[in-house]
Amino acid sequence: MERVQVAQGSPIPTTALWIDLYKPTNEEREKAEKLIGARIPTAQEMSQIETSERLYEEAGALVMTMVMPMAVREPDLRISSLTFVLNARRLATVRYGESASVAMSTKRAQVDTTVPHTGPGAMFLLLDAIIDRAADEVEKASAEFDAMSLTVFEGRISVRKSQDYKDAIRAIGHVGLKVARMHDVCATMSRLLLFLSLHRKTIAMTQEQQAACKSLGRDINSIREHADSLDNKLNFLLDATVGLVTLEQNQIIKIFSVLAVIFLPPTLIASIYGMNFAGMPELHWAYGYPFSIAVMVLSVLLTFLFFRWRKLL
Repeated sequence: MERVQVAQGSPIPTTALWIDLYKPTNEEREKAEKLIGARIPTAQEMSQIETSERLYEEAGALVMTMVMPMAVREPDLRISSLTFVLNARRLATVRYGESASVAMSTKRAQVDTTVPHTGPGAMFLLLDAIIDRAADEVEKASAEFDAMSLTVFEGRISVRKSQDYKDAIRAIGHVGLKVARMHDVCATMSRLLLFLSLHRKTIAMTQEQQAACKSLGRDINSIREHADSLDNKLNFLLDATVGLVTLEQNQIIKIFSVLAVIFLPPTLIASIYGMNFAGMPELHWAYGYPFSIAVMVLSVLLTFLFFRWRKLL
């Protein structure tokens, strides 16, 4: 199978089966349009979110745009989207970001001789690679979740370091962004496969490709279910982490509250003996000062023992 990545100033071979347009200029896009016989959308058009702008038929070709399982650092739809322009003979792909799925499917096309040399054959090869990549990303996110669960619930976070909690919440958020991206990928892929199956006659899909379309749909549903389950577990882990932070803060406030109550009786005693009324019996008593100190210490001790007895400390 011949895949051609269009370069500025160079012609496209008429035998090209798969035309890969990476950050194409207007000139490169026009060359591909002449060969495939259909208009290729621009980057601005690829970023549209309406289904009618992402999935439509034009001049005997199907134009389909989906979200790719790319890194979270590239959330821009103009970068993370991939557009297929497909007819019965050729496939043109338009992308503005690096894609591991494209590189993976290219390597497979070079060694797999069973891939049909048609536009749908090239597309199903790429779709299979994209779904494999999406599954790998969900598995990686699941492994990161397991590691974070051990960190949170096995006591590997220091209660004396607030930075540990901040790092844990950031890590959970990072995994959550990956899962959210997988939801977008699965949603757009499901709509694309449905649109593809409804227009199978336009691109002359074979029986094997129709069966592959159904199989890919089942794979997407399983990935989505796994992502939904992981999303629920992430919410639980985030609530648990925030709950641990709240418990730690409550413990600190509790200590200050108990200390304030413990030192309340001696403060009251000191206030009484600090009034300096002439009629106070202990004012001229030689042991009045050590007596008042002893009473203060005794009040602290009794209050402390009371809190220990009630298991408040």
